[in-house]
Amino acid sequence: MADDTHPTDDAAKTGGNPMHDAAQRASDTMRGASEAMRGAFTDHVMDPARRAGEAMRASGQKVADGSAALGLKIIEQAERNSHDAFEAMREAAQARDVTDVLRIQGNYLRRQGERSMEQAREIGETILRLGRDAVTPPKSGD
Repeated sequence: MADDTHPTDDAAKTGGNPMHDAAQRASDTMRGASEAMRGAFTDHVMDPARRAGEAMRASGQKVADGSAALGLKIIEQAERNSHDAFEAMREAAQARDVTDVLRIQGNYLRRQGERSMEQAREIGETILRLGRDAVTPPKSGD
């Protein structure tokens, strides 16, 4: 039987070959550097981008929720204004003379002016809160 082992076999090629060892070390070094770069890219680019996307999504949800609350507040105010207007019209319909009608109308207009100022303040505060909540970064652990 002939010996099947040749000096060109893989075992023979790698055993003690300084060029192969150097190439293997260079390959290992490059692989390690590549993995380190991938980790750094994930830590410094991908993770912050992912967090920014999540923050934007949360901010959008806050804006949507705040807009719904603002819409409800405006509807409530319109309902209250309509109720007060009808109440003033009922009083005016029961007035005995023009002087009573003018007094009722004057009282209604005064109350409406005060109410309008209060409602504008409420809407302004709601809009400011909505804006603040939308741009406030999430707390860690959220």
